[in-house]
Amino acid sequence: MPFQFRLATVLRVRESLEKREERALQTIQLEIVRVVQRVEELSAAIAEAHDAREQAMQRLIPAGHLHSLLWEEQGAVDQKKNLLADLQRLEQERDQQMKVYQDAHRKRETLTDMLHDQQDVYEQESMRGQQKQLDDIFIARRHRD
Repeated sequence: MPFQFRLATVLRVRESLEKREERALQTIQLEIVRVVQRVEELSAAIAEAHDAREQAMQRLIPAGHLHSLLWEEQGAVDQKKNLLADLQRLEQERDQQMKVYQDAHRKRETLTDMLHDQQDVYEQESMRGQQKQLDDIFIARRHRD
């Protein structure tokens, strides 16, 4: 009789849940990377805008142009603040999702360990049965001789 794990269906469900939670975690992590890259781009843009404004102040330029440089820099600063708030929210989501994923992983791992344990027991019993059968054959042949 071949090995049958009675909880195979439950194990498949646990594996599916674990994969789903892992994908959700990866999605959040990818979003964090995207936001961090955008923050870095904005930091560079802010630095460039600041340098452009500083250079413009060294020259004679219309006040309207200087004002637009200031607005451009302030707009980038505001965007960066919003992205940093988003980043903080995403990091909290990641931490929560990590806990959910770890729980799903632990539950799946428990069932996998049970499967391996039951397979080991099955194989040991099967090997004992085969050895007993070989011993019986050997004893029967010995008695015939």
